[in-house]
Amino acid sequence: MRSRELEAYKNTLALSSVQREVLVGLLLGDACLETQNRGHTYRLKVEQSARHTAYVDDLYALFQEWVRTPPAARSKRASNGSVTTNLAFQTVSHSAFRFYAQQFYADGRKRVPELIHHWLTPRGLSYWFMDDGSLKSSQSKGVILNTHCFERQDVERLAHSLSDLFGLQVKARRQLDGVQLYVSGRSFEIFSAIVDPYVIPEMRYKLPLARRTTCLKSNGGAQRFPQAGWKSALECIGKRELDCEAYKPSRDESRAK
Repeated sequence: MRSRELEAYKNTLALSSVQREVLVGLLLGDACLETQNRGHTYRLKVEQSARHTAYVDDLYALFQEWVRTPPAARSKRASNGSVTTNLAFQTVSHSAFRFYAQQFYADGRKRVPELIHHWLTPRGLSYWFMDDGSLKSSQSKGVILNTHCFERQDVERLAHSLSDLFGLQVKARRQLDGVQLYVSGRSFEIFSAIVDPYVIPEMRYKLPLARRTTCLKSNGGAQRFPQAGWKSALECIGKRELDCEAYKPSRDESRAK
């Protein structure tokens, strides 16, 4: 596409509300914004392990009108001689990303915006989790969000936001290479309910498995079936407390652009 045609095409582009939500989650994760003209415009760069091909394809589909070249493989050789293969793509440079660059970067380093609590949504949290989250261990219900690139005060801000917005029990934990966020296993029902509508099938291995529970009968025995009026955690989303309200968008609705 010629430069004049490309500029005309770029003038037709605008970030959708879904793209904005996902972008916030990606910038809390591994994605980055890059400028080549001193901050006039920016482009979004996405790179993930080739093991996450389905996830990269999902992101490409979400931002496809912004991308000129489909995801491509990139091989890297580590100092020990091992070779890893990643998949990557980037958007066109555009002024629409400038606001997010100004919020998420300071002096060339990533930061957490002071107003992150206004911009982080269930969809954004879900993509942040898929992008840079994991289970604490196969035996744990706790979730790790890797925030090592952020300063301690930024991670604390994220912890407060996750607690206030979603009612999650979260704490910052210092590691050798930085500070990470730990979502307590006590919050796994709430966390799973929040991200379940948005996590793609190929990334569901990251989700905590449901805990088997029992409830007592009136005669003191155990009953494995829910009683009338009982609602699962997947039907309950709340802030601070678990308010049982209808919040379960359909798959089509949650994936819509």
